[in-house]
Amino acid sequence: MSVFDSFNINASGLALERLKLDTISTNIANVNTTRTAEGGPYRKKTVMFEESMKASRDQLASAEGRKSFGVKVTGLEQDQRTTNLSYSPGHPDANEDGYVELSNVNLSDEMIEMMNTVRTYEANVSAFESSKNLMKKALEITKD
Repeated sequence: MSVFDSFNINASGLALERLKLDTISTNIANVNTTRTAEGGPYRKKTVMFEESMKASRDQLASAEGRKSFGVKVTGLEQDQRTTNLSYSPGHPDANEDGYVELSNVNLSDEMIEMMNTVRTYEANVSAFESSKNLMKKALEITKD
């Protein structure tokens, strides 16, 4: 394991949380969107990710295997749950019965997800700072 692996792992976590915040912001911005380019109301998007595994060779044990090197984004998934209907016969997107299909974004859920994501981002920053301080201390030891 390289001395810089912890930095790469934390950086991948920071990038993931930033993308999640961007996606949450897009969801919130489109909470009232009833018509998209694809047709129909805006549908909530969620970031999909998985652990990033890489082949590595453990020099001490002479063993080859796979080790975790952070996380990687696998894509954005559109939530296919049903949308809400609202009776608004004067709305330009209303159907023949006067109902408008609304976005399936729940503002309360998005705010909770945003708070969780911000806290996870802060935890990654803290871990990165700890790794940085550990590296600085190691360099100070070698100065003498």
